[in-house]
Amino acid sequence: MNRTILFAPLFASLVAFGCDDPSKGKTKATTGEAQPQSANATPSAAAQTFAFDGTSGSKIEWVGSKFSGKHEGGFRSFSGKVQLDPTAPEKGKVDVEIDTTTLYTDSEKLVGHLLSADFFDAKNHPKARFVSTDVKKSADTWTITGNLTLRGVTKSVTFPAKVKVGDGVDADAEFAINRKDFGMEYKGKADDLIRDDVVVKLTIRSKRAS
Repeated sequence: MNRTILFAPLFASLVAFGCDDPSKGKTKATTGEAQPQSANATPSAAAQTFAFDGTSGSKIEWVGSKFSGKHEGGFRSFSGKVQLDPTAPEKGKVDVEIDTTTLYTDSEKLVGHLLSADFFDAKNHPKARFVSTDVKKSADTWTITGNLTLRGVTKSVTFPAKVKVGDGVDADAEFAINRKDFGMEYKGKADDLIRDDVVVKLTIRSKRAS
């Protein structure tokens, strides 16, 4: 009997029960060429500075997936600041630096591969950075645009975030981004391909800088 015919039902069942795509239904970040900072986005003299890092309740996490399953992870070390005048939030600015060598995931075995040239190439690019170039406010949902430098590639990225301004600035965002826009071209195994879209989860809890 033809093997293709024999295994066709099995393959069909695997497709039907393969891992769901975690990025399905998530807002997809808009990615384009790096942009200069908008004149509107220059912090005013009244702007206050708020700081955050990986030890103060803030998190930078991600979810990647392939046909057979998904992996969750993040970065242990990062630091950033928000410059913001509460009366003119559209003039705010965010600057974040991430130590990519502190990447972690739910599989210790996977960490080394993710740090390699197939993905983050952390040896040659130990730092990633995001600097906002434009901020638009609408109720509690803000649209943030900025230049993300990852793996030596800089692209403009736009995504929505829920933001609360009080004694500190809290921001929460969850969106999908295409890893190939930043040179991560590794496909995975022929029978277990890695999806292009990765879910990014941001939990920012900043406090007024002293």
